[in-house]
Amino acid sequence: MKQILSNKYKAIFRGVCTLATLLLAIVFLTACNSKTVAKEDTANSTEASLDTDAEEKDVYPMTVTDELENEITLTTKPTKIFAPVMEDSLLAIGIKPIVQWSNGVKPQLYLQDQLSDVPEISFASGPPSAEAVMSYKPDLILLHNSHYADSGVYEKYAKIAPTYVFKNAPSDLYNSIKVLGQLVNEPERAEQALQRYQEKVHAAKTKLTSVMEGKKVALIRFNAKGMFFMSDDYFGGYVLTNELGFEQSNLVKNGAFEVSLEILPELDADYIFLINDGNLGDDFLKELKESSIWQSTAAVKNGQVYEASGDHWLNGGVHAHGKVLEEVVGFLAQ
Repeated sequence: MKQILSNKYKAIFRGVCTLATLLLAIVFLTACNSKTVAKEDTANSTEASLDTDAEEKDVYPMTVTDELENEITLTTKPTKIFAPVMEDSLLAIGIKPIVQWSNGVKPQLYLQDQLSDVPEISFASGPPSAEAVMSYKPDLILLHNSHYADSGVYEKYAKIAPTYVFKNAPSDLYNSIKVLGQLVNEPERAEQALQRYQEKVHAAKTKLTSVMEGKKVALIRFNAKGMFFMSDDYFGGYVLTNELGFEQSNLVKNGAFEVSLEILPELDADYIFLINDGNLGDDFLKELKESSIWQSTAAVKNGQVYEASGDHWLNGGVHAHGKVLEEVVGFLAQ
């Protein structure tokens, strides 16, 4: 009997030892496998980093000529960019500027979901001084139109960092975003941003087909100085005519950019859009609405006057233009 029990305990002991050995083996193999995976992940990450570095070395130094025939050289990929009024386009390719434009009271409100943590620089008295810009240590400056060169600002900024000047970036959105993609070595992101935007334009035009053909539009901006027609060269005007395909009012085509009550009878627009710049034009907007001449225009009689206050109507870029498209569809495609 004792012999039987002894043999039984020996068998149990051998089983426990075997199980323990198996468990130790499993733990050992798992640890080895984890180390191998970790090494492979590290190797892959290092390899990807090396590939990126190699790619950037192939691209930079980069020498390009801007739209005013100024030559600039970027020694490395820019990471600290000052691009007043072009923040929209930078964000479209996944890049935050080092500082953002402000009118002295507020920045571009429609972008604050992405730029709330970016400091502001005031343009209340015109372009900020070279010293103010220099304090942010930019490694690339982007100027959205040729006025910077005409006023002598370009020469000052160009001493701070490589400075690229566009003739009029807001009126050439597709090209300007492609240029940005080139300068920061993100051409694919630039193409993707433009493709998404083109899809929005196509969708909006499809929804507006029945109310758009042969129709003329006028866009009136109100600010502290008065009432002004906005042409189709930029911002909301560009979207209405160049993207959606509305015709521009003959009054605007002929160059009457300041609105007076006396010329309103000549306004041949089917649809009129009123843009109050930050409520700065409240008094002028009120004056217009109370005018009997205004109330007698065809668009007012037909209920085809639309008010908007969002600052995206007064800015350029795929985010701003996309929001304008959405609002126009909301106004007209009912």
